[in-house]
Amino acid sequence: MPGAAGDSGSGSSRFDILYEDNHLLGIVKPVNIPVQEDATGDPDLLSLLKEDVKERFNKPGNVYMGLVHRLDRPVGGAMIFAKTSKAASRLSESVRSHSFHKVYLTVVHGKPPAAQGRLVHTLLKDAKTNTVTIVRKGTPGGKEAILDYTVIGSAEGYSLLKIDLLTGRSHQIRVQLSGIRCPLYGDQKYGAAVNKPGQQIALWSAVVGFPHPVTKEEIELISLPPQTHPWSLWSQHTQKQAIL
Repeated sequence: MPGAAGDSGSGSSRFDILYEDNHLLGIVKPVNIPVQEDATGDPDLLSLLKEDVKERFNKPGNVYMGLVHRLDRPVGGAMIFAKTSKAASRLSESVRSHSFHKVYLTVVHGKPPAAQGRLVHTLLKDAKTNTVTIVRKGTPGGKEAILDYTVIGSAEGYSLLKIDLLTGRSHQIRVQLSGIRCPLYGDQKYGAAVNKPGQQIALWSAVVGFPHPVTKEEIELISLPPQTHPWSLWSQHTQKQAIL
């Protein structure tokens, strides 16, 4: 469901809005913006959205904006935010109960060993370096990471994959695909050997689905990646068919 009527504010938003009502705000996250304030001090999405809502609705005082899920700074695509604490709490419960689902599109180097499959790894995060590594099961601090992938097509040494994320670990898609020797296009952190500095990572949040926290209606936000290289190796029709 790519939109909702009735609560779009009095002015236009600086963001691409996928869905909005009194409880929720769904947008296309721009690439290279941190979701939350980080050590760089760069403008963060949460703060920018609060300002945007304040301006569009002429709201006095502070604006509430609840963060329910995250995307890495270089990643773009569909995201949902809560406009009330009740909505935030119920969406967080949807995440915990696995009724909140996320589908990604990504372009990787090479081709996975099978046309579709499930990757299960134990991941360990190093907070000091903000890096994640695959470790043996049972390693202290390690967390299980699971994703399903489907190869949509291959061209010029790259493959377009649909990713169904079953757990939400830090850098999960990037680390797990690098672990099967299919690093993401443009990923400087987990694919530096095959990527060039300055390339934009080809990972996109294509679908975010969940039951509405108040009406219980099934909501689905859909966003397709920009038609720039390497995404443009496959048509938007092909990409859309893959995620529907």
